[in-house]
Amino acid sequence: MFAIVQCGGKQYKVTEGMFIDVEKLEKNIGDKLNLDVLLVSDDKKTVAGNPFVENAKVEAEVLAHGKGEKIVIFKYKPKKHVRRKQGHRQPFTRVKILSIKA
Repeated sequence: MFAIVQCGGKQYKVTEGMFIDVEKLEKNIGDKLNLDVLLVSDDKKTVAGNPFVENAKVEAEVLAHGKGEKIVIFKYKPKKHVRRKQGHRQPFTRVKILSIKA
């Protein structure tokens, strides 16, 4: 059984026991949360929502917070000796999918 869920403006295909990194959530480690379910599928049938599936729940637990790998932004203007280097690390929240109920 799998589900398509929405969290932080992005969509993820999840199964039970899976770990995903989502946009940073203002939750404490160990908190449980319910994700918005867009589609649920098992071996026999698939149910798509409009926009969300009624009576479907995906329960998840917050495991950790962190930062992704550094992305280097380098801008320059040729022949003018103008150079600018900047780095960015996107914060994320690691979540474990506990259960999918349709």
